Amino acid sequence: MAEQQLGVLKALDVAKTQLYHFTAIVIAGMGFFTDAYDLFCVSLVTKLLGRLYYFNPLSEKPGSLPPHVAAAVNGVALCGTLAGQLFFGWLGDKLGRKKVYGITLIMMIVCSVASGLSFGNKAKGVMTTLCFFRFWLGFGIGGDYPLSATIMSEYANKKTRGAFIAAVFAMQGVGILAGGFVALAVSSIFDKKFPAPTYAVNRALSTPPQADYIWRIIVMFGALPAALTYYWRMKMPETARYTALVAKNIKQATQDMSKVLQVELEMEERAEDIVQDPRLNYGLFSKEFAKRHGLPLLGCTSTWFLLDIAFYSQNLFQKDIFSAIGWIPKAATMNGIHEVFMIARAQTLIALCSTVPGYWFTVAFIDIMGRFAIQLMGFFMMTVFMFAIAFPYDHWIKPDNRIGFVVMYSLTFFFANFGPNATTFIVPAEIFPARLRSTCHGISAATGKAGAIVGAFGFLYAAQPQDKTKTDAGYPPGIGVKNSLIMLGVINFVGMLFTFLVPEPKGKSLEELSGETEVEK
Repeated sequence: MAEQQLGVLKALDVAKTQLYHFTAIVIAGMGFFTDAYDLFCVSLVTKLLGRLYYFNPLSEKPGSLPPHVAAAVNGVALCGTLAGQLFFGWLGDKLGRKKVYGITLIMMIVCSVASGLSFGNKAKGVMTTLCFFRFWLGFGIGGDYPLSATIMSEYANKKTRGAFIAAVFAMQGVGILAGGFVALAVSSIFDKKFPAPTYAVNRALSTPPQADYIWRIIVMFGALPAALTYYWRMKMPETARYTALVAKNIKQATQDMSKVLQVELEMEERAEDIVQDPRLNYGLFSKEFAKRHGLPLLGCTSTWFLLDIAFYSQNLFQKDIFSAIGWIPKAATMNGIHEVFMIARAQTLIALCSTVPGYWFTVAFIDIMGRFAIQLMGFFMMTVFMFAIAFPYDHWIKPDNRIGFVVMYSLTFFFANFGPNATTFIVPAEIFPARLRSTCHGISAATGKAGAIVGAFGFLYAAQPQDKTKTDAGYPPGIGVKNSLIMLGVINFVGMLFTFLVPEPKGKSLEELSGETEVEK
C-alpha cells in the first residue's frame, strides 16, 4: 500500500502558522469558554439557592438544597452534555461541522437566558425550570465538544496541531475564571446596595429578597460570549477535510482553502481515486473499523472515563479545603450575598493557582513532549499526589498542616490539566477517519461525562463519614473521605495503564493517522 494525500490537505498540513489559525482558535475557543462558564457557574450559586428557597427560620443553619435537589441542579447539565455529545457528534459527521456548530450555539444562547428565568417564585417551580433548561443547555454544550475539537484539528497544520487544539480546550480555564469574576462583581455590587445582617444576627433578613437577582444574572451572563461569536462561526467555511473526504467535493474544498490560506491551490488529477476508494468507506460498527481503530477507541474512552471520575469528584473535598484554611467562614457568620462572594473568591484562587496554569503548560509542551508522554505523566503524578493526600489524611486535616494539604490538592489538579484532562480531549480529534471523527470524539467525550456523573455523585455519597451521626443532612453513611481518596488514587493508576492503548499522533497528518489516503500501488 502506498500513501497519497490530497494536495489541498497537504497544503493545510504544511501551512505556516498565520492569522486564520488564531481566528479558528478564538472562534472554537469561545464556545469552550461558554461551555465551562455555564457548567461551572452553578456551583457558585447553589448555596444561595438553598438560602432563598429552602429557608427554615427554626434552623441553626441557613437553608440548603436537599440532597436530591442538589443532585438534580448539579447533574442535569452533565446528563444533557452526555446526550448532546453523542447526538451532535454523530450529526457533525452527517451534516458537516459548520452547520451543526451553529445549532449548538443557538441552543446555548437560548438556554443560558432561560435558565435564569422561572415559572413562579416557589422552590418547586424555580428548581424545575432551572433543571429543565440546564438539561438542554448541557445538550448544546455537549455538541460543542466534538465539533470544536474536530474543526480545530482539521484546520491546523501538523506541526502545531496539538497546541492549537489544546488552546481551544484551555479556554475552559478562562471560562471558569470568568464565572468567578462575574460572581465576585455581581455579589460585590449587591452587597453594597443591599446590606444585610449575618444569619446568626437575624435569620430572616440575612438573605435580602433582591439576592434572587444575583444567581439569575450570573447564570444568564453565559449567553453573552456565545452570542458574540455566532456571526464569526457562520462566516467560517466548512473544513476542507469534511468537504473533500466526506462530502467528496474536492473542487469546493480547494476553493475554500485557497481563500483561507490566501494561496492559489490546484486540483490534482488523481484526487477522485483517493476519496472514492470503496475499502476506505467502512462504518463504525464494521469489522474493519474494529480492526483498525477498536483499541485506540477503547483507549480514548477508558482514559477519559477514569480521568473524569477523579476530576469531577474534586467537589468532594473542595468545600472541606475552603473551610479548613479559612477561605470560607462558617455559613451562619455570613449573609447570603457575602457567601456568594466568598465561594467565588475561593474558586477563583484555586483556578488561578492550579487549573489555568495546567492548561497553558499543555499548550506550550504538547508538540514537544507528545500526547502520550503528557498523559502518562499526568496520570502518574495525580496518582502520587492523591495517595500522598489519602494515606496521611489524618495528618493533613490538623490545623498546622492545612497549607500542605492545599498545595497537594492544587498539584493534583495542575497535573490533571497538564495531563489527561487536556490530552483526552485532543487525541480523539486526531486519530479517526474524517467521516467518523466527530462521532468517535462524541463517544469518547460522552464516556468521560459518564465518569463525571460517577465522580460528582457516587463520591458525594462515598465520602460521607462511616459514623451515622456525622453524615451531611439526608445522606446515608459512606466510606469516608480518606478511603474515597485512596479509591481515586487507584482509578488514576488504572488510567495510566489504559494510556498504553492510545497512539501518539505528534507530527503526523490526520490522513496518515486514520489510514484514509491508502491506495493500491
